[in-house]
Parts: sequence; C-alpha cells; structure tokens
Amino acid sequence: MSALTVSHDPEHNWDDLVRFREEMEWPEGSKVEIIEGIITASPSPATRHNLIADRLQRRLYSVIPDDWGIFQTLSIAVPSRLGMFIPDLVVAPVALCDQAENHVPASLAELVVEITSKSNARHDRISKPAAYAAAGIPLYLLIDRWAPEGATATLYGDPKDDVYRPLSTAKFGEPIKLPAPFDLVIDTSEFPAD
Repeated sequence: MSALTVSHDPEHNWDDLVRFREEMEWPEGSKVEIIEGIITASPSPATRHNLIADRLQRRLYSVIPDDWGIFQTLSIAVPSRLGMFIPDLVVAPVALCDQAENHVPASLAELVVEITSKSNARHDRISKPAAYAAAGIPLYLLIDRWAPEGATATLYGDPKDDVYRPLSTAKFGEPIKLPAPFDLVIDTSEFPAD
C-alpha cells in the first residue's frame, strides 16, 4: 500500500482536522499524519526501516536521562503548520508526555528522527523539518536511505522560524555525532542500506 491522502477542506479548521484524523477508521497498522493540512495514511514501515529505528533507540537509551523517553508512535502537533506527525523516534521528557491523551505539542521534543521510506521521502526532507523547526525542536536527525547521492544521515539544529541549519552529514558507513545533551556518536555502518 502506498500513502493515501485526504485533502484539507479550507472551510475546516485545525480542530476539525484533528477530529477527522482521530474519528475515522484507517487501515490497520497505518501511520496517520496531518502534513500541511492534508491527512496522510502510510503503511507500516519495512523491516530495514524498523532495524534502523531499533539500533538508534538502543544507542539513545544509553545517554538520555532516566526521566526522558524514546517514543515510536507518539503524535506530535504543530498547529501553526497544520501538522500532526508521528516521527520514527521522538525523544522527550516522560512527565510532559504523560499529561497528553492523543498527542503532545511538538515543542516538548528534544530530538526527532525520521527514516525515509521510498514513497514519502519528500515529506521527511521538506515538510516535516519545516514544521519541526517552526515548533522549536532543537535537533532533527534525518536518516535518508533513498537520498539521490546515496544513503545518508543528516543532523539539523539551530531552528529559526521554519528552517534548520544542517550541522553534519554522514554517508552510511561513516559516524555522525549528536551534540549535548546527547553527546553520542552513531555508527551508521550498523544501518542496513538496501
């Protein structure tokens, strides 16, 4: 299954979009997001995608404080960008996430990670980082298995308005370092590259 989209009716507001996303019956196992006011249902990620998420999550758990969590299905909201996203990984304080029922403000995240899928890599490269930067998320790690120049990991930071500054890029096989508060070197040679 490829991504399914439901266009946004300009007559509807943010609350209508969220209600529609939450009340509709979507295909089982799909990832339902609102991207630039359009509701998108994507299939479950492929096995290699999940392997990368697992390896990153294991490394991150070794350096985060005990009161932070790493979430794979947490919905984060950026209403100003008409966005409700489910990043592949979200690192955020558990207490702040514990107060929410269906989603949390994206601004609570310390780090988001997206791992591209072939069918929707554009969202991870363009739409989502603009929304994450607008929300003020300090770090965005893009694992781009489908980059035109070959599989890469790019770390973005210093968000201003809806733009991140690229901090570093590594081709698969090279290390990439996450700065404080993580201070973690990630060995991308552990990632399956297709």
